[in-house]
Amino acid sequence: MNTQSRTYLLKGAWWIGLAIIILIGGVTSSRWIPGLNSWVEQTISSFRPGEAGTDDESHEPHDSHEGHDHESHAGHQDETSLELSAQAMRNIGLTEETLLPVQLETFWRSMTVPAVIVERPGRTRVQVATPMTGVITDVHAVEGEAVEPGTLLFQIRLTHEDLVQAQTEFLKTLGELDVEEREIKRLEAVTSSGAVAGKLLLDREYARDKLSALLRAQREALRLHGLSEGQVNQIAEDRRLLRELQVFAPTIDNHEPEELQLTRSADQNSALEFDSFPPETKFVTHVGPLILQDLNVHKGQSVNAGETLCVLTDYDELLIEGMAFEQDFETIRETSKNQWPVDAIFEKAGDGNRIVEGLEIAYLANQVDTGSRTLKFYVRLRNELVKDRRDSGNRYVEWKYLPGQRLQLRIPIEEWPEQIVVPVDAIAREGVESFVFQQNGDHFDRVPVHVKYRDQFSVVIANDGSLYPGDVIATKGAHQMQMALKNKSGGGVDPHAGHNH
Repeated sequence: MNTQSRTYLLKGAWWIGLAIIILIGGVTSSRWIPGLNSWVEQTISSFRPGEAGTDDESHEPHDSHEGHDHESHAGHQDETSLELSAQAMRNIGLTEETLLPVQLETFWRSMTVPAVIVERPGRTRVQVATPMTGVITDVHAVEGEAVEPGTLLFQIRLTHEDLVQAQTEFLKTLGELDVEEREIKRLEAVTSSGAVAGKLLLDREYARDKLSALLRAQREALRLHGLSEGQVNQIAEDRRLLRELQVFAPTIDNHEPEELQLTRSADQNSALEFDSFPPETKFVTHVGPLILQDLNVHKGQSVNAGETLCVLTDYDELLIEGMAFEQDFETIRETSKNQWPVDAIFEKAGDGNRIVEGLEIAYLANQVDTGSRTLKFYVRLRNELVKDRRDSGNRYVEWKYLPGQRLQLRIPIEEWPEQIVVPVDAIAREGVESFVFQQNGDHFDRVPVHVKYRDQFSVVIANDGSLYPGDVIATKGAHQMQMALKNKSGGGVDPHAGHNH
């Protein structure tokens, strides 16, 4: 029994000692576990191919990818992975707008040609001229001011001798015709009683017919002077001469058949309006104001019929004049025939370009420019107001696009559906290799890709399994990330690595 008791006591002491050791180890784990982990990592690294004999400094005790799901990203390696701080990401422009998922989309293989914004011939510039001779009594607009169609621009006191004479003769004939009408009525009453011979009544009726024919001729003469039928009728009704011409800003898209209209005002009972339109005449397609570009007259100046008073410009819609070289003629014709949309590319100060998409070719020129040997074609460009302000009662506006601006037109050549398309800044190049950087948790993995096509703005990547739709990649800063990755690996940094000359 003593031997058995001794055995049980030894076993109990062993278990108690083991429990004490485990307790002490748990309490002091923060001191010995990091060292143990470091020893295990060094031991494992010594058996990895290509890593034996590396410096101890390359094996830090902290695992920078702790918690990373390696199973979901097979092939993950330190030399192709890069961690960036929040500041570093902002430095190279990586934000929510530039970290985007891969998508399959339609890509248009295209070419670019030089272009310039030009005015629309016969539409952008509107010359306002006086139809009659007179003296400028009021100028209601200033140069550079924005005016809406129907805005009063000038008032002119008429001194046109022929117009005054024609109105005078017209009113004189009207008076004589009224006298004949009254005389005929009187003679009809006395002729029926036999007091006056019927021949006298017939003579008066013939005289009335002559005056009516003369009045019609004078009415047509007034029409030739620029007055409308309604205005001539107004003169006949009021029996007053027109003394003043009011010139209004014309419309661009709508034109009234009567360009001159009478108006009544407190200080002038009989006046004339040029290019004035009723309130119900709305400008459906035109949205912006007209700009008073050139003001050629001043108050008190005498002007002759047909003389230019001012020039108005309409920048609501402009044209882009593209210049295609001889080898591109057929491509431009094919694009115009198929009505494929073209893009306008404007250079911006700093980084990036401003692209206006979905424009339409209006027409192609029917001759080649002999100086530049280019075929010119034209694309419609809808303008936008960027500033609209009032100063001292005058309105001033600024347009986004102006004649003379230079740009490039991107002309589609061939349609490629279901393609992976990324910006050129998303691709880093090193020798014959091309890479993108895929976001994976808190770091970026460099992924080799096959570039099928590359132009000035976009790159088409082969859909061969390197990337899948939904993978989030950096669409900007790939060159800087490639340099940072090489610097991290300890290799010499080539400042031109991944840079496309």
